Amino acid sequence: MTTLLFMGTPQFSATVLKGLLEESNYEILAVVTQPDRAVGRKKEIKMTPVKELALEHNLPVYQPEKLSGSQELEELMCLGADGIVTAAFGQFLPTKLLDSVSFAVNVHASLLPKYRGGAPIHYAIMNGDKEAGVTIMEMVKEMDAGDMVAKASTPILATDNVGTLFEKLAVIGRDLLLDSLPAYLSGELKPIPQDHSQATFSPNISPEQEKLDWTRSAQEVFNHIRGMNPWPVVHTFLDGQRFKIYEADLAEGNGQPGEIIAKTKKSLLVATGQGALSLTVVQPAGKPKMPISDFLNGVGRALEVGDGFGR
Repeated sequence: MTTLLFMGTPQFSATVLKGLLEESNYEILAVVTQPDRAVGRKKEIKMTPVKELALEHNLPVYQPEKLSGSQELEELMCLGADGIVTAAFGQFLPTKLLDSVSFAVNVHASLLPKYRGGAPIHYAIMNGDKEAGVTIMEMVKEMDAGDMVAKASTPILATDNVGTLFEKLAVIGRDLLLDSLPAYLSGELKPIPQDHSQATFSPNISPEQEKLDWTRSAQEVFNHIRGMNPWPVVHTFLDGQRFKIYEADLAEGNGQPGEIIAKTKKSLLVATGQGALSLTVVQPAGKPKMPISDFLNGVGRALEVGDGFGR
């Protein structure tokens, strides 16, 4: 039996961990995840999905704010694991930890060397890519630069957003890991070096990237909205107040970027730099997320054609 340390944080990681737990060939000695954080308006402290799953299976959980130089690192190295599996962990692994095990692989949600970094799914959608995927790679000190063990891809649909694609890629990543790991450990599957000259990067989303730019084309704005849903969510401004947009559809029409060009009781069309969008799910300042019809029948009732967003 192969003994493992598992490191991960969001639901994507939990899906991969669950797959490993259901296999009899692996024993998880400990789980490492990010510390519990305050989330939402009420700032409630919540465990990560990986921690929740680990506790359900009575696994030891470590949550160092920073793994490097921590007491937790020394304890983990003393466990004597054969290897490490990571999936969206969110921290670099110290070299001495990597050197203490026979192997360390990462389940990364992109088709490397494209989109190294922490937000590959966001960028794949925002950039209008036709496909996304998962790469199983060896862990090295440089970010997402290790040799590739296996890859799998899936089309990005117009109906996909970050949430739906995360779910799809989590399952693909789980299955790819479970299918490839035995052959990799036996030496039958030889890792392939990345072409570093082709590397692109997907750094964590900055607050500036959350702001919608109405001067871009309707397709680009549409991709931006999908590439930020359900987190961190794009925003614009309406009467000087932040206005979040969760969902929209491509529509016909022209006008000044951000201008409302059509309004009914159930629809609101907004012009972009080229084309238009029909807003479908929004969140006005100080209000909950709602369908556009609820907004138009409430606080948005006073809006008129010619009014605009982003002003």
